[in-house]
Amino acid sequence: MNDTTLDSLIVLRSLTADGVFSALAGLCRRGGDEALALFAGEVIAAGAERDLLGYAAERILCDENAFSVCCARGRQPSAQLKRAFMHDVNAIFGCINMHKSEFSQYVETGSLPAVFSDGDGRMADRLCKFYAENGYGKFIRNCAFNYEDGKLVPIGNPAAVTLDELKGYADEKRAIDANIVSFLRGLPYSNMLLYGDRGTGKSSTVHAMLNKYRGSGLRLVEINRENMLELPRIRQQLMENPLKFIIFIDDLSLNEGDEKISGLKAALEGSVSGRTDNTMIVATSNRRHIVKENFSDRENSVHVNDSMQEQLSLSDRFGITVLFSSTDKRTYLDIVSQLARDCGLKADEKLLALAERWALVKGGRSPRRAKQFTDLMLSCKMLGTEPQF
Repeated sequence: MNDTTLDSLIVLRSLTADGVFSALAGLCRRGGDEALALFAGEVIAAGAERDLLGYAAERILCDENAFSVCCARGRQPSAQLKRAFMHDVNAIFGCINMHKSEFSQYVETGSLPAVFSDGDGRMADRLCKFYAENGYGKFIRNCAFNYEDGKLVPIGNPAAVTLDELKGYADEKRAIDANIVSFLRGLPYSNMLLYGDRGTGKSSTVHAMLNKYRGSGLRLVEINRENMLELPRIRQQLMENPLKFIIFIDDLSLNEGDEKISGLKAALEGSVSGRTDNTMIVATSNRRHIVKENFSDRENSVHVNDSMQEQLSLSDRFGITVLFSSTDKRTYLDIVSQLARDCGLKADEKLLALAERWALVKGGRSPRRAKQFTDLMLSCKMLGTEPQF
Protein backbone atom coordinates (compact mmCIF):
# COMPACT_ATOMS: atom_id res chain seq x y z
CA MET A 1 0.00 0.00 0.00
CA ASN A 2 1.17 3.51 -0.82
CA ASP A 3 1.44 5.74 2.26
CA THR A 4 1.21 8.93 0.19
CA THR A 5 -2.34 8.49 -1.12
CA LEU A 6 -5.68 8.59 0.68
CA ASP A 7 -7.36 6.16 -1.71
CA SER A 8 -6.10 3.25 0.41
CA LEU A 9 -7.49 4.37 3.78
CA ILE A 10 -8.89 1.45 5.77
CA VAL A 11 -10.00 2.46 9.28
CA LEU A 12 -10.17 6.23 8.74
CA ARG A 13 -12.00 6.10 5.40
CA SER A 14 -14.90 8.21 6.72
CA LEU A 15 -12.54 11.19 6.97
CA THR A 16 -12.64 11.58 3.19
CA ALA A 17 -16.14 13.04 3.60
CA ASP A 18 -14.44 16.08 5.14
CA GLY A 19 -13.80 18.77 2.52
CA VAL A 20 -10.12 19.20 3.44
CA PHE A 21 -9.36 15.48 3.30
CA SER A 22 -11.34 15.02 0.10
CA ALA A 23 -9.38 17.83 -1.57
CA LEU A 24 -6.11 16.44 -0.16
CA ALA A 25 -6.96 13.07 -1.72
CA GLY A 26 -7.48 14.81 -5.07
CA LEU A 27 -4.18 16.65 -4.76
CA CYS A 28 -2.34 13.42 -3.98
CA ARG A 29 -4.12 11.59 -6.77
CA ARG A 30 -3.59 13.94 -9.71
CA GLY A 31 -1.74 17.09 -8.58
CA GLY A 32 -1.80 20.19 -10.75
CA ASP A 33 -2.89 23.78 -10.24
CA GLU A 34 -6.61 23.02 -10.19
CA ALA A 35 -6.30 20.38 -7.46
CA LEU A 36 -3.94 22.66 -5.51
CA ALA A 37 -6.39 25.58 -5.68
CA LEU A 38 -9.26 23.37 -4.56
CA PHE A 39 -7.23 22.04 -1.63
CA ALA A 40 -6.03 25.47 -0.50
CA GLY A 41 -9.59 26.80 -0.75
CA GLU A 42 -10.96 23.99 1.45
CA VAL A 43 -8.23 24.49 4.05
CA ILE A 44 -8.86 28.24 4.23
CA ALA A 45 -12.64 27.69 4.41
CA ALA A 46 -12.06 25.37 7.36
CA GLY A 47 -9.88 27.95 9.12
CA ALA A 48 -6.91 25.57 9.09
CA GLU A 49 -4.51 27.60 6.92
CA ARG A 50 -2.11 28.28 9.82
CA ASP A 51 -2.01 24.75 11.26
CA LEU A 52 -2.94 22.05 8.77
CA LEU A 53 -1.28 19.27 10.77
CA GLY A 54 -3.17 20.32 13.89
CA TYR A 55 -6.44 20.27 11.96
CA ALA A 56 -5.71 16.82 10.54
CA ALA A 57 -4.65 15.48 13.95
CA GLU A 58 -7.83 16.77 15.60
CA ARG A 59 -10.01 15.13 12.95
CA ILE A 60 -8.15 11.84 13.35
CA LEU A 61 -8.43 11.92 17.15
CA CYS A 62 -12.16 12.70 17.08
CA ASP A 63 -13.09 10.15 14.43
CA GLU A 64 -15.30 7.29 15.60
CA ASN A 65 -13.86 4.10 14.16
CA ALA A 66 -13.02 0.52 15.05
CA PHE A 67 -9.67 1.43 16.63
CA SER A 68 -10.88 4.36 18.75
CA VAL A 69 -13.97 2.48 19.99
CA CYS A 70 -11.97 -0.62 20.83
CA CYS A 71 -9.39 1.35 22.84
CA ALA A 72 -12.04 3.48 24.57
CA ARG A 73 -13.76 0.33 25.80
CA GLY A 74 -10.56 -0.77 27.49
CA ARG A 75 -9.79 -3.54 25.05
CA GLN A 76 -6.48 -4.26 23.39
CA PRO A 77 -6.76 -3.80 19.61
CA SER A 78 -5.57 -6.68 17.50
CA ALA A 79 -2.23 -6.38 15.75
CA GLN A 80 -4.11 -6.22 12.43
CA LEU A 81 -6.38 -3.38 13.58
CA LYS A 82 -3.45 -1.44 15.03
CA ARG A 83 -1.48 -1.91 11.81
CA ALA A 84 -4.39 -0.74 9.64
CA PHE A 85 -4.99 2.32 11.81
CA MET A 86 -1.34 3.34 11.78
CA HIS A 87 -1.22 2.83 8.01
CA ASP A 88 -4.02 5.40 7.67
CA VAL A 89 -2.37 7.89 10.02
CA ASN A 90 0.89 7.62 8.10
CA ALA A 91 -0.95 7.97 4.79
CA ILE A 92 -2.62 11.23 5.85
CA PHE A 93 0.50 12.84 7.24
CA GLY A 94 2.53 11.44 4.34
CA CYS A 95 0.24 13.19 1.84
CA ILE A 96 0.57 16.48 3.67
CA ASN A 97 4.36 16.30 3.90
CA MET A 98 4.78 15.23 0.28
CA HIS A 99 2.86 18.25 -1.06
CA LYS A 100 3.69 20.93 1.51
CA SER A 101 6.15 22.67 -0.81
CA GLU A 102 3.31 23.14 -3.33
CA PHE A 103 0.80 24.72 -0.96
CA SER A 104 3.24 26.50 1.40
CA GLN A 105 2.41 29.93 -0.08
CA TYR A 106 -1.24 29.48 0.99
CA VAL A 107 -1.16 27.03 3.89
CA GLU A 108 1.16 26.54 6.88
CA THR A 109 1.62 22.96 8.01
CA GLY A 110 2.02 23.87 11.69
CA SER A 111 2.93 21.09 14.11
CA LEU A 112 1.59 17.83 15.46
CA PRO A 113 0.35 17.42 19.04
CA ALA A 114 2.52 15.29 21.31
CA VAL A 115 0.41 12.16 20.96
CA PHE A 116 1.42 11.96 17.27
CA SER A 117 5.02 13.10 17.53
CA ASP A 118 6.94 9.82 17.93
CA GLY A 119 7.47 6.48 16.18
CA ASP A 120 4.76 4.06 15.07
CA GLY A 121 4.76 1.57 17.93
CA ARG A 122 4.74 4.08 20.77
CA MET A 123 2.36 6.36 18.88
CA ALA A 124 -0.22 3.59 18.59
CA ASP A 125 0.09 2.88 22.32
CA ARG A 126 -0.28 6.57 23.19
CA LEU A 127 -3.32 6.88 20.97
CA CYS A 128 -4.88 3.82 22.57
CA LYS A 129 -4.31 5.37 26.01
CA PHE A 130 -5.78 8.66 24.81
CA TYR A 131 -9.03 6.96 23.79
CA ALA A 132 -9.15 4.95 27.01
CA GLU A 133 -9.03 8.22 28.98
CA ASN A 134 -11.12 10.49 26.73
CA GLY A 135 -13.68 8.30 25.02
CA TYR A 136 -14.12 8.39 21.27
CA GLY A 137 -15.75 10.41 18.52
CA LYS A 138 -18.47 12.80 19.65
CA PHE A 139 -17.61 12.27 23.33
CA ILE A 140 -14.21 13.92 22.82
CA ARG A 141 -15.55 17.03 21.13
CA ASN A 142 -18.76 17.43 23.12
CA CYS A 143 -19.62 17.44 26.81
CA ALA A 144 -23.43 17.55 26.68
CA PHE A 145 -25.97 15.51 24.74
CA ASN A 146 -29.72 15.15 24.23
CA TYR A 147 -31.29 11.73 23.86
CA GLU A 148 -33.40 11.74 20.68
CA ASP A 149 -34.83 8.79 18.76
CA GLY A 150 -32.56 6.31 20.46
CA LYS A 151 -29.40 8.31 19.81
CA LEU A 152 -27.18 10.68 21.78
CA VAL A 153 -27.18 13.98 19.91
CA PRO A 154 -24.50 16.56 20.82
CA ILE A 155 -25.71 19.89 22.20
CA GLY A 156 -23.92 22.51 20.12
CA ASN A 157 -23.89 25.35 22.65
CA PRO A 158 -24.26 24.02 26.20
CA ALA A 159 -24.70 26.53 29.00
CA ALA A 160 -21.33 28.15 29.78
CA VAL A 161 -22.23 29.02 33.38
CA THR A 162 -19.56 28.62 36.09
CA LEU A 163 -19.91 28.07 39.82
CA ASP A 164 -18.37 31.49 40.50
CA GLU A 165 -21.28 33.08 38.62
CA LEU A 166 -23.84 31.33 40.83
CA LYS A 167 -24.12 33.22 44.08
CA GLY A 168 -25.35 31.81 47.36
CA TYR A 169 -26.26 28.22 48.25
CA ALA A 170 -22.67 27.41 49.21
CA ASP A 171 -23.57 24.38 51.36
CA GLU A 172 -25.85 22.98 48.66
CA LYS A 173 -23.18 23.31 45.98
CA ARG A 174 -20.60 21.78 48.29
CA ALA A 175 -22.72 18.66 48.81
CA ILE A 176 -23.31 18.25 45.09
CA ASP A 177 -19.63 18.82 44.30
CA ALA A 178 -18.47 16.22 46.83
CA ASN A 179 -20.79 13.59 45.39
CA ILE A 180 -19.62 14.27 41.83
CA VAL A 181 -15.97 14.04 42.90
CA SER A 182 -16.69 10.62 44.46
CA PHE A 183 -18.41 9.59 41.22
CA LEU A 184 -15.42 10.66 39.10
CA ARG A 185 -12.93 8.92 41.38
CA GLY A 186 -14.77 5.61 41.35
CA LEU A 187 -15.83 5.93 44.99
CA PRO A 188 -19.34 5.25 46.35
CA TYR A 189 -21.76 7.91 45.12
CA SER A 190 -25.51 8.55 45.01
CA ASN A 191 -28.10 9.66 42.50
CA MET A 192 -29.31 13.17 43.33
CA LEU A 193 -32.59 15.06 43.49
CA LEU A 194 -32.28 18.85 43.58
CA TYR A 195 -35.57 20.45 44.53
CA GLY A 196 -36.86 23.88 45.44
CA ASP A 197 -38.45 27.03 44.08
CA ARG A 198 -38.09 28.16 40.49
CA GLY A 199 -35.11 30.38 39.74
CA THR A 200 -32.96 29.18 42.63
CA GLY A 201 -30.25 27.76 40.35
CA LYS A 202 -30.83 24.01 40.45
CA SER A 203 -30.31 23.38 36.72
CA SER A 204 -27.59 26.02 36.46
CA THR A 205 -25.67 24.29 39.24
CA VAL A 206 -25.73 21.01 37.32
CA HIS A 207 -24.41 22.72 34.19
CA ALA A 208 -21.76 24.56 36.19
CA MET A 209 -20.56 21.25 37.66
CA LEU A 210 -20.32 19.85 34.13
CA ASN A 211 -18.19 22.80 33.05
CA LYS A 212 -15.98 22.43 36.11
CA TYR A 213 -15.32 18.72 35.63
CA ARG A 214 -15.59 18.13 31.88
CA GLY A 215 -11.77 18.07 31.74
CA SER A 216 -11.86 15.25 34.31
CA GLY A 217 -14.05 13.08 32.12
CA LEU A 218 -17.55 14.24 33.11
CA ARG A 219 -20.28 14.34 30.45
CA LEU A 220 -24.04 15.01 30.59
CA VAL A 221 -26.96 13.36 28.81
CA GLU A 222 -30.25 15.24 29.17
CA ILE A 223 -33.49 13.32 28.79
CA ASN A 224 -37.11 14.40 29.08
CA ARG A 225 -39.84 12.63 31.01
CA GLU A 226 -41.03 10.86 27.85
CA ASN A 227 -37.65 9.12 27.57
CA MET A 228 -37.42 7.84 31.13
CA LEU A 229 -38.42 4.33 30.12
CA GLU A 230 -35.34 4.40 27.88
CA LEU A 231 -32.96 4.64 30.86
CA PRO A 232 -31.78 0.99 30.62
CA ARG A 233 -31.06 1.45 26.91
CA ILE A 234 -29.17 4.70 27.51
CA ARG A 235 -27.04 3.02 30.16
CA GLN A 236 -26.30 0.14 27.81
CA GLN A 237 -25.01 2.64 25.23
CA LEU A 238 -22.73 4.22 27.81
CA MET A 239 -21.58 1.30 29.96
CA GLU A 240 -18.35 0.59 28.03
CA ASN A 241 -17.39 4.25 27.68
CA PRO A 242 -14.50 5.27 29.99
CA LEU A 243 -16.11 8.67 30.71
CA LYS A 244 -18.57 9.44 33.51
CA PHE A 245 -22.09 10.53 32.59
CA ILE A 246 -24.73 12.51 34.46
CA ILE A 247 -28.13 11.46 33.14
CA PHE A 248 -30.02 14.69 33.72
CA ILE A 249 -33.80 14.97 34.07
CA ASP A 250 -34.77 18.62 34.40
CA ASP A 251 -38.03 19.79 35.98
CA LEU A 252 -39.16 16.28 36.86
CA SER A 253 -42.85 15.83 37.69
CA LEU A 254 -45.00 12.72 37.35
CA ASN A 255 -48.65 11.87 37.86
CA GLU A 256 -49.71 9.01 40.11
CA GLY A 257 -50.12 5.83 38.10
CA ASP A 258 -47.70 6.93 35.40
CA GLU A 259 -45.82 3.89 34.08
CA LYS A 260 -42.63 5.94 34.11
CA ILE A 261 -42.61 5.84 37.92
CA SER A 262 -41.73 2.15 38.05
CA GLY A 263 -39.10 2.61 35.34
CA LEU A 264 -37.43 5.42 37.25
CA LYS A 265 -37.58 3.46 40.50
CA ALA A 266 -35.84 0.52 38.87
CA ALA A 267 -33.17 2.79 37.41
CA LEU A 268 -32.54 4.47 40.76
CA GLU A 269 -32.22 1.32 42.85
CA GLY A 270 -30.76 -0.99 40.24
CA SER A 271 -32.53 -3.82 38.44
CA VAL A 272 -31.69 -6.68 36.11
CA SER A 273 -30.38 -4.15 33.60
CA GLY A 274 -28.25 -2.86 36.43
CA ARG A 275 -26.85 0.43 37.53
CA THR A 276 -23.57 1.08 35.78
CA ASP A 277 -20.56 2.62 37.52
CA ASN A 278 -20.22 5.39 34.94
CA THR A 279 -23.75 6.84 35.11
CA MET A 280 -25.40 8.99 37.77
CA ILE A 281 -29.02 10.15 37.63
CA VAL A 282 -29.55 13.79 38.61
CA ALA A 283 -33.06 15.27 38.57
CA THR A 284 -34.40 18.69 39.40
CA SER A 285 -37.92 19.40 40.60
CA ASN A 286 -39.90 22.24 42.12
CA ARG A 287 -41.11 19.85 44.82
CA ARG A 288 -39.62 17.01 46.81
CA HIS A 289 -42.63 14.76 46.23
CA ILE A 290 -42.22 14.52 42.49
CA VAL A 291 -45.35 12.38 42.08
CA LYS A 292 -48.32 14.73 41.90
CA GLU A 293 -51.35 13.94 44.04
CA ASN A 294 -54.81 14.55 42.63
CA PHE A 295 -57.62 15.98 44.78
CA SER A 296 -59.63 12.79 44.28
CA ASP A 297 -56.79 10.84 45.89
CA ARG A 298 -57.82 12.24 49.27
CA GLU A 299 -61.28 10.70 49.36
CA ASN A 300 -60.38 8.17 52.04
CA SER A 301 -57.58 7.87 54.54
CA VAL A 302 -56.42 4.49 53.23
CA HIS A 303 -55.84 5.93 49.77
CA VAL A 304 -54.20 9.03 51.22
CA ASN A 305 -51.66 6.83 53.01
CA ASP A 306 -51.02 4.74 49.90
CA SER A 307 -50.59 7.87 47.81
CA MET A 308 -48.12 9.39 50.26
CA GLN A 309 -46.08 6.18 50.34
CA GLU A 310 -45.99 6.16 46.53
CA GLN A 311 -44.66 9.72 46.50
CA LEU A 312 -42.03 9.06 49.16
CA SER A 313 -40.91 5.72 47.70
CA LEU A 314 -39.72 7.45 44.53
CA SER A 315 -38.05 10.55 45.99
CA ASP A 316 -36.38 8.48 48.71
CA ARG A 317 -34.63 6.37 46.09
CA PHE A 318 -32.40 9.33 45.32
CA GLY A 319 -29.51 8.82 47.72
CA ILE A 320 -28.92 12.56 48.04
CA THR A 321 -31.64 15.21 48.07
CA VAL A 322 -30.61 18.86 48.11
CA LEU A 323 -33.07 21.65 48.92
CA PHE A 324 -32.64 24.99 47.15
CA SER A 325 -34.86 26.99 49.49
CA SER A 326 -36.56 30.25 48.57
CA THR A 327 -34.51 33.44 48.88
CA ASP A 328 -35.27 35.92 51.66
CA LYS A 329 -34.73 39.65 51.24
CA ARG A 330 -31.31 39.74 52.87
CA THR A 331 -29.95 36.85 50.81
CA TYR A 332 -31.47 38.23 47.61
CA LEU A 333 -29.86 41.64 48.07
CA ASP A 334 -26.54 40.00 48.94
CA ILE A 335 -26.68 38.09 45.65
CA VAL A 336 -27.49 41.33 43.81
CA SER A 337 -24.48 42.99 45.46
CA GLN A 338 -22.13 40.18 44.43
CA LEU A 339 -23.39 40.13 40.84
CA ALA A 340 -23.16 43.91 40.64
CA ARG A 341 -19.55 43.90 41.77
CA ASP A 342 -18.70 41.17 39.27
CA CYS A 343 -19.91 43.31 36.35
CA GLY A 344 -18.54 46.63 37.59
CA LEU A 345 -21.71 48.15 39.03
CA LYS A 346 -21.73 50.08 42.28
CA ALA A 347 -23.77 48.17 44.85
CA ASP A 348 -25.05 51.24 46.69
CA GLU A 349 -28.36 51.89 48.44
CA LYS A 350 -29.97 53.18 45.25
CA LEU A 351 -29.11 50.01 43.35
CA LEU A 352 -30.36 47.77 46.15
CA ALA A 353 -33.60 49.74 46.43
CA LEU A 354 -34.16 49.28 42.70
CA ALA A 355 -33.36 45.58 43.07
CA GLU A 356 -36.02 45.17 45.74
CA ARG A 357 -38.53 47.06 43.61
CA TRP A 358 -37.66 44.79 40.67
CA ALA A 359 -38.34 41.70 42.80
CA LEU A 360 -41.73 43.06 43.90
CA VAL A 361 -42.72 43.96 40.34
CA LYS A 362 -41.61 40.55 39.01
CA GLY A 363 -43.35 38.60 41.76
CA GLY A 364 -40.59 37.30 44.01
CA ARG A 365 -36.93 37.13 45.01
CA SER A 366 -34.57 34.55 43.58
CA PRO A 367 -31.07 34.28 42.14
CA ARG A 368 -32.64 34.32 38.68
CA ARG A 369 -34.40 37.61 39.45
CA ALA A 370 -31.13 39.01 40.78
CA LYS A 371 -29.28 38.05 37.59
CA GLN A 372 -32.01 39.52 35.40
CA PHE A 373 -31.86 42.76 37.37
CA THR A 374 -28.08 43.17 37.21
CA ASP A 375 -28.12 42.39 33.46
CA LEU A 376 -30.70 45.14 32.99
CA MET A 377 -28.72 47.63 35.08
CA LEU A 378 -25.51 46.88 33.21
CA SER A 379 -27.26 47.44 29.87
CA CYS A 380 -28.70 50.74 31.14
CA LYS A 381 -25.26 51.85 32.31
CA MET A 382 -23.67 51.05 28.94
CA LEU A 383 -26.47 52.83 27.07
CA GLY A 384 -26.66 55.77 29.47
CA THR A 385 -30.37 55.24 30.13
CA GLU A 386 -32.54 54.76 33.22
CA PRO A 387 -34.23 51.41 33.90
CA GLN A 388 -37.92 51.28 33.09
CA PHE A 389 -40.02 48.91 35.16
